Amino acid sequence: MRRRQFIALLGGMATAWPHTGRAQQPAMPVVGFLNTGSHEGYAPMVIAFRQGLKETGFVEGRNVAIEYRWADGQYDRVAAMVAELIRVQVAVIVANTPANLAAKAATTTVPIVFTIAGDPVEMGLVASLSRPGANLTGVTSSSVEVMPKRLQLARELLPSATTIPVLVNPTNAAVETQLRDLQTAARTLGLQLHILHASNERDFDAVFATLVQLRAGALMIGSDAFFNSRSDQLAALALHHGVPAIYQYRRFATAGGLMSYGSSLTESYQQAGVYTGRILKGEKPADLPIQQSTKVELIINLKTAKTLGLTVPATLLRRADEVIE
Repeated sequence: MRRRQFIALLGGMATAWPHTGRAQQPAMPVVGFLNTGSHEGYAPMVIAFRQGLKETGFVEGRNVAIEYRWADGQYDRVAAMVAELIRVQVAVIVANTPANLAAKAATTTVPIVFTIAGDPVEMGLVASLSRPGANLTGVTSSSVEVMPKRLQLARELLPSATTIPVLVNPTNAAVETQLRDLQTAARTLGLQLHILHASNERDFDAVFATLVQLRAGALMIGSDAFFNSRSDQLAALALHHGVPAIYQYRRFATAGGLMSYGSSLTESYQQAGVYTGRILKGEKPADLPIQQSTKVELIINLKTAKTLGLTVPATLLRRADEVIE
């Protein structure tokens, strides 16, 4: 072979090698993480989700990318966010309520892993818990189911109370179910509920002004992603206004709220991360039964109780999983 031909051949091979190497590297899958709360409020849940992904062999930035979308309590933005994630061709959509309903309405092909505090069958997300069908699966917690129990705990702590204000987000698709179950429990306990609404931070001032006017003995906060993102703020407001308040997650009690009773939100997101990883590996959502997070914890902030001038019954303290002093 002539020298000139040999050099030309080497040059052609050198040009071809980099392209061959790039072609052999598979594209990194992208997960769409859509949440109706805020990045700050859900930071622990994001960590838990990444841990679930890691358990299945996926590490963000190494072999999976995550596109985050935060509605920050503005539920009217959710549909556009879903459309955007579909447009960038994510491999899986991970969504909480009500974003999971918007995702289901938008696609029958992109796999969806949802987190929900309630019954996904009743909400119309899946056909059954054991055989979800279609392109959805996910994790459900018992936070909504135990709302009547939270009402009972409030009554136990405040036996003289006859009316319990309940704060709900009227834009939440599950609010009717929450109130229906609470009304039934209230009648059994001989209580009346006073329903208060908040869907943004501006509403909080009006809510607590109403509580002061009502001379409310307690406040029960309904399950909602916006409230989850503002649990620290709600706890501080309740303490500032001298209102005994109970919510579903531990973070509320550690931030100064009186009590929390409900499932672990971080556990739900860790399980959602595991399911997302399994789908990325090729499993179908229809074949993955709904995971149920059944662990429920009662947290009592005894320091807050003393500040509010309340005596927590010893029977209640003995049942607590954690007492903050």
